[in-house]
Amino acid sequence: MAKLFRYECKRLLWNKFFFGILAALLLYGHQVLSGATVLGVAHTAPFSPWSFGDYLSRILPLLWMGTLFFLTFFTSSKARRAAVLTDAAPMAPGRYAAARCGAALAGTGILALAGLLEAAIFYGTYFGWFGWESLLLPAAVTLIPALLFALGSGWLLGRIRSWLLYVWMPLPVLCMLLPLPEALGLWNGSFFSEYPLTLGMLDPAFELPPFAAAAQCLLLAGGVVLLALGGRRSGGFAGGCPE
Repeated sequence: MAKLFRYECKRLLWNKFFFGILAALLLYGHQVLSGATVLGVAHTAPFSPWSFGDYLSRILPLLWMGTLFFLTFFTSSKARRAAVLTDAAPMAPGRYAAARCGAALAGTGILALAGLLEAAIFYGTYFGWFGWESLLLPAAVTLIPALLFALGSGWLLGRIRSWLLYVWMPLPVLCMLLPLPEALGLWNGSFFSEYPLTLGMLDPAFELPPFAAAAQCLLLAGGVVLLALGGRRSGGFAGGCPE
């Protein structure tokens, strides 16, 4: 199991596609930090949880696409043909599924950490600010539910039809263009730019209202349920590589 996990991680992470996604993320992240975050949002400091959350909401579409792209390694036509061999192996299909899902999750985590590290370097270099503990909550509530939902929904969709993953990739971009309900404001960044203005104070402490917390909890639960459904439907991802 451990060897399979290491193999899948190496296959996902040691290739030009991963480095391309990472480079695009860091380049776009730098543009956001230097062009928007440095000004602050909703009259807050650039290193406030609100401005940091706005930065995360802007790079979230790339993280979402990266997560779904990792899943294409296991759902392409070549991967499905290779599944004939893995299905004949003595290892239970569920263990293959767990290893490959873990590898996709590890890749997603590395991309997310790269975005967080870039922000940390930016804050330290430009402002000499190192109060990272105040940014942990906005990072957790913004990234974890959305990326777990991306993994769960992508798992299920990819097992139905591999091309559905590509159709699903632009969803966060579409959300940023639409006037979403206030409860879904973390998806398009409006929560971070608008909600602080309703608190009646300058640079307020970060807080997550009940309606936003409920929406993120439902998103997190949905990701877990979809992961379970996707694994039950097919027994796991096939092996192989992207087309």
